[in-house]
Amino acid sequence: MDTLELIKMSREGDKEARDLVVTQNVGLVWSIVRRFANRGHEMEDLFQIGSIGLIKAIDKFDYSYEVKFSTYAVPMITGEIKRFLRDDGMIKVSRTLKESATKIRAYRERYGNMYGREPTVEEIEKELSITKDEILMALETGAEVESLYKTIYQGDGSPIYLIDKIAEAKDESENMIDRLALKEIIATLDEREQEIIKLRYFKDRTQTDIAKELGISQVQVSRMEKRILKILRDKLGA
Repeated sequence: MDTLELIKMSREGDKEARDLVVTQNVGLVWSIVRRFANRGHEMEDLFQIGSIGLIKAIDKFDYSYEVKFSTYAVPMITGEIKRFLRDDGMIKVSRTLKESATKIRAYRERYGNMYGREPTVEEIEKELSITKDEILMALETGAEVESLYKTIYQGDGSPIYLIDKIAEAKDESENMIDRLALKEIIATLDEREQEIIKLRYFKDRTQTDIAKELGISQVQVSRMEKRILKILRDKLGA
């Protein structure tokens, strides 16, 4: 049974059909998840988020687009992962761990002023009633945050921190993924639709100019452009 038939059955409440579509597209989800490797998240977690995007694609797929389901699903899965990364932040630290790190830092400072040395983990554990594991995690978290705010350049203006460069690299990577997703979608349009997009948005031509070049009316160009933009917005999850 083909994917479109399974999607129709899924829309009618057939859970087994939906599960089968998901199973058929597991490889697609993983191929997108790998683009987001080394972002500070477990790949399995990103796969679960990507699977949510896949399910949304199943629920929203419009047969009138006349494109392969996988082509429609790619930007939906990508968008779901990107939203998760954006909303979740660059560093995930629980409130409890942050509070513990603050208490430990204050105690270490007091202890150092009194005795001229760093307290041991056992001394911190006894004083603050925090387990050794939590102490080590809090210390490690503090070191990670501090290293991200390390100054890597100090000129005449404001300092540039390591976290600034990481954010720049992340934005550039996401822009590249956006461009790839857009390129995939445009490739599914017919030749005339692709020509309209190229002339309108890459060569900055007016609708009137395009109408004359293609031998159609300006009204036709306007209608086609609106339809194309709707397709692009829907597929990109915008």
